[in-house]
Amino acid sequence: MIMEISLWLNNVFIKDNIAPDTLLLDYVRSKGCYSVKRGCETSNCGLCTVILEGKPVLSCSTLAVRANGKHVITMEGLQEEAAEVGGFLADQGSEQCGFCSPGFIMNVISMSKELKDPTLEEVKGYLAGNLCRCTGYQSQLRAVLNYLNAKKEAK
Repeated sequence: MIMEISLWLNNVFIKDNIAPDTLLLDYVRSKGCYSVKRGCETSNCGLCTVILEGKPVLSCSTLAVRANGKHVITMEGLQEEAAEVGGFLADQGSEQCGFCSPGFIMNVISMSKELKDPTLEEVKGYLAGNLCRCTGYQSQLRAVLNYLNAKKEAK
C-alpha cells in the first residue's frame, strides 16, 4: 500500500508517495538531508532530531505520515543558526568527532526559541536526550550557555 503525503521540508513544498511504515528519518535522508543521522534506533541518542512544527522530534521513531501537511526542518534548513551554534561549540573545544553535533545543534536551536532565559537545570533537562561519546558534556554545556547569553545580549 502506498500513501500520498505533502509537507514542507526546509520550507520547500513536497508531495510524495510513500509506504505507510516509512520513518521520517529515512524519508528526509532520501530527500538529501544527511545531517539527520541514524544512531541508536531506540529513541535514546538524539542524532536523528528534526524540528516538526517548531518542536524537536526524534525522526527514528516518527512515521513520515505524521509530517503530512506539516513543516519539517533539518539542519540543512537552518545553516546560519547551525553555524553560529557550531562556532560556540568549537570555541569551547566540544566539537570533537562531530557525529552527534547535528542533533545536538537542532535541540539547542529549538531550546533557544522555546525557553526564555532558561535556568541551568532547564538547559540540562532540555538536552538530556543527546548522547556524545567524545566529551564529558561540560564543554558542550559551557558552549550552550555562552550561546544563550550572546543571543540575550544581542536583543
